[in-house]
Amino acid sequence: MARFFDIHPQDPQPRAIAQVADMVRSGGLIAYPTDSCYALGAQIGNKDALDRIRTIRKLDNKHHFTLVCRDFSQLGQFVLVDNDVFRSIKAVTPGSYTFILRATQEVPRRLLHPKKKTVGVRIPDHRMVNALLEELGEPLLSSTLLLPDQEQPPTEGWEIKELLDHQVDGVVDSGECGAEPTTVVDFSNGFAEVVRHGMGDPSRFE
Repeated sequence: MARFFDIHPQDPQPRAIAQVADMVRSGGLIAYPTDSCYALGAQIGNKDALDRIRTIRKLDNKHHFTLVCRDFSQLGQFVLVDNDVFRSIKAVTPGSYTFILRATQEVPRRLLHPKKKTVGVRIPDHRMVNALLEELGEPLLSSTLLLPDQEQPPTEGWEIKELLDHQVDGVVDSGECGAEPTTVVDFSNGFAEVVRHGMGDPSRFE
């Protein structure tokens, strides 16, 4: 059964954050809220958790996973960002956007798009997530919690615990969470291409 964490959205309890981080470090898969919708999260190098995410969401190997980063210095370790792209991303982060960029050698091959060698990155605007990333000291491997038989992601922690009680190790509840995923912008071809309209305003990239 999944462990349930009730964490304050504005003032996250350090002890609870440390417990969630310990779960991730020890190989656990969590469901957690972001500034857009719920996501599945695990440690970057955790192959078992990656396989579990693929199973839960029924994903093929062309799916772009996302590295949820604390800040730009962390983001820059995992993707290649030139000055123009940096300015474009900087203008809307932190926020509800995911950016697809060419990955550096720091990213495990199994996370990359098989042909493009790209990966998604984002910097969320969410206090609980920021506290968790600070405690972890590294990005969180993530994927939107959109189940294959549903049109929208679930929005309540208790609902997710009922749905995935035996498929994830922990469920984090931290107040209200939306049902709209991030807006996804692909920079891998040298220009901005909006490939998914979501929570973030896409107009500045169109």
